[in-house]
Parts: sequence; structure tokens; C-alpha cells
Amino acid sequence: MSSSTQRPDPPYRRVAAEIRARILAGELGPGDRVPSIRQIAQRWGVAAATATKVIATLRDEGLVEATVGSGTVVSLTQPPGGTMAPSGRRPGAARRALRREQVLRAAIEIADVEGLDAVSMRRLAVELGVGPMSLYRHVANKDDLVAQMADEVFGESALPVPGPPGWRAKLELVARLEWDLFRRHLWLPRAVSFTRPLLVPAMAAHTEWTLRALDGLGLPISTRIREALTLHGLVVTHALSMSDEIEAEQETGITLAGWRLTQRSRTEELLSGGRFPLLAAIPPDAVSDLDGLFEFGLARHLDGFAVLLTGV
Repeated sequence: MSSSTQRPDPPYRRVAAEIRARILAGELGPGDRVPSIRQIAQRWGVAAATATKVIATLRDEGLVEATVGSGTVVSLTQPPGGTMAPSGRRPGAARRALRREQVLRAAIEIADVEGLDAVSMRRLAVELGVGPMSLYRHVANKDDLVAQMADEVFGESALPVPGPPGWRAKLELVARLEWDLFRRHLWLPRAVSFTRPLLVPAMAAHTEWTLRALDGLGLPISTRIREALTLHGLVVTHALSMSDEIEAEQETGITLAGWRLTQRSRTEELLSGGRFPLLAAIPPDAVSDLDGLFEFGLARHLDGFAVLLTGV
């Protein structure tokens, strides 16, 4: 077969080649963590199964190895016939002064790509090239780390003072601002709680701002805090659905549209008999448009709150 008719390498070989080149050039040194399966899937736009083959290929070549608590790292020994440039680094060898902001941003980056479960003190230490004990100058434990991560993220969004005129415009603003935060940080909805709230300044500022948005309406403070929590709950509920869907796509490599194709026969079997005529009439995008569902839920909730105010 001539070079002009040769088939291109499959995606997993192309991605493996890029990571291999970084290892052999010394950009990734012995003990450095290589991109995870989820990171590969997201960064190169491939399915999880393809990303798994990338790691398997590099492992078979002796370039990477799995380690407990740190994931997949560059092998500490040279591969046979390899030309790996030594970096002189080993896990935990780099000892440098850390700032709190460095620790939190590194943890947020891990959570943004791999989810909250991937964040651990040991993993974070590997990412930062420090000993795990050095992290405890900034965070007491993982719960404290997650609380500070959430505080850092909520601090990304400045709430205007006094904000737009009218209670409805203010509540729309804070709800959409949180929706945007949750879209950027898919782990965030799982880090917040209504019954055991994170007592951190940036999140407290959001709640305080929402309570002030309801000033002058003649509502007792108990009603105002219930409205603030209900509004927040509406955002969290939709954000969890978005997080679950994106995580499912990354783990399976199947988009929502692709999943629906696999379920077409079951859907037709369920709806074709005439038992559920209204369900059968629903267009597919009516339930898959999470932005649209959020906006609809927000509008209907505020319509209901407006009715409540007419009785005050």
C-alpha cells in the first residue's frame, strides 16, 4: 500500500504518541502523573474506551505505571531502549513554599476535570510536587479543603451592589450567576448542603445578598431565608442533572443523542401502543435542553413567589 493510501493511525495511537513524546523529551519526568482517562477523553475529545487504550499502550511500552493513591505516573525506571531525558525529580522531591491560593486552584483544576472524588491530599501533593504534610498548613483535612474550594469558586462572581431594581430582577441575577458557576464547576453542586451549610465567607455573602434582595417586601426573616434556600435548591437540582449527564458522557463516550439512539426501540415500544399519547407527542429537545429547563423552572418559581407577595 502506498503512503498516499495508508490509513491514518487510530485516535488512541495519535494521543499515545503525543504523551510518549512528552515523556521522552523530559517534559514529564519519572514519577510525574500523566493525564487520567477522563482528562484524555476531555482534552483530546475521544471516548473513554479510547482513552483507556492510550494508557494501556503506554503501560505496555513500560513508559507509565499505576501507583496507589497517585494514579498513573511516568515509570521510575527507563523503558527498554528508551531515550527518556532525566528530569531529576521524584514524587515529593520538590519542596517549595506554597500559598493557599496555589493549593486551592490545583484542587479545583483536578475536580473540574476528574470530579470531586479524584481530589485527595495525596493526589494534590503529587500535582503540586510537595510532601502531603506541607498541605496541612493550609487545610485541616479533605472536608476543609472542599469547603475552601467552594469558597474560592463562589468568590469568582462579584455580586453588584445594590443590584438591578426590583426583587425579581435581583433573584434572577443571583440564580443565573450560580447556574453559571455550577456549569463551570460541575463538582460544586455536590459540595453544598442545605442542612449542614459550608460556613465560608463567599457563600455567606451570596445568601446575605439574596436576603437583602427581599428587603422592603414585608416578609419575616424566616420566609426570606426559605425563599433564598428554595431558589438555591432550584439551581442545584438542575446543575446536578447537568453534572450527571456530562459525567455519563465522559465515562461511556456516548452523548445524550447517541444514548437515545440506543434506546430508540425501547422508546418506540413503550410509546407506540397509544397508552401514553401525551408523552409520545413531546419533542426530544424539550427535556434535553437543561438551560431551557432551568430558565422555565426559574420563571415559574418567581411567578409563584409573586403570588405569595400579593397576600403580604
